[in-house]
Amino acid sequence: MSQSSEVKHSFGQKIRGYVALTKPRVLELLLVSTVPVMFLAAKGLPNLWLVLATVLGGAMSAASAASFNMYLDRDIDVHMKRTENRPLVTGEVSARGALIFSWVLAIVSTVWLWLTTNWLAATLSAGAIFFYVVIYTMILKRRTEQNIIWGGIAGCFPVLIGWTAVTGSLDWPPMVLFLLVFLWTPPHYWPLSMKYKDDYNDVDVPMLGVTRSASQVGLQVILYAWATVACSLLLIPIAGMGLVYTVSALVFGGWFIYESHRLYNRAVHGTEARPMRVFHASITYLTLIFLAVAVDPLLPF
Repeated sequence: MSQSSEVKHSFGQKIRGYVALTKPRVLELLLVSTVPVMFLAAKGLPNLWLVLATVLGGAMSAASAASFNMYLDRDIDVHMKRTENRPLVTGEVSARGALIFSWVLAIVSTVWLWLTTNWLAATLSAGAIFFYVVIYTMILKRRTEQNIIWGGIAGCFPVLIGWTAVTGSLDWPPMVLFLLVFLWTPPHYWPLSMKYKDDYNDVDVPMLGVTRSASQVGLQVILYAWATVACSLLLIPIAGMGLVYTVSALVFGGWFIYESHRLYNRAVHGTEARPMRVFHASITYLTLIFLAVAVDPLLPF
């Protein structure tokens, strides 16, 4: 239970609480999917100041969305083991403080990107916040098992923001990467919903791990993993990717698919599914694929 009305927290604890509101691990994925796309858009090294400005604006935008999410989910976070130490549950940050913090980050990030990059990147950033907070958190999350599929679109915006920050327009390569992240999100998140099935069930959030059996979830993970890898290969002809990206997409994609099949096979045979293995593998896969996106334009082959 929240102790916000009984326990006084130090200044350092409050600062750590506000940092926790931003979901720092999610910010790491933001960097992974934004900066490499800027290399691809620039066909080499992008302007360093532009990269820093875009990363800062994108980080504030993602932090705003995460903070809004914790504010809106504070009623269920208190009942879930995975989220029981979040700052709004422990009382390190008040609900009012979190809401103000969220709005300030949303406004400042949009203005910052508008001034330092361009209006399109700023608009896409604001759209990402809206999608994650309103479409996913407020509308989909507690109503349908398809929540993460469509709500996950919010996590696809960074690739568009990175591209438009460099070019001022959209093109097919960032759209392929948008689709890649869209297809990657379910097999990334559904294993987590399997791990914390009881948590989600206790608060009536219909994640797929709650509404379907482990084998059914495993099968869906396989299908989306295959679709993700197939999508990654589309970037080769569309963006003229070279040997480094091609080999990376095939090797790391094959590994991701293997881990997905392993999850399904263990579920079917009644052994311990170990879903977090796929969860962590998905993060490594996406990181390596986008690293290849950044490196490939720098090489002559």
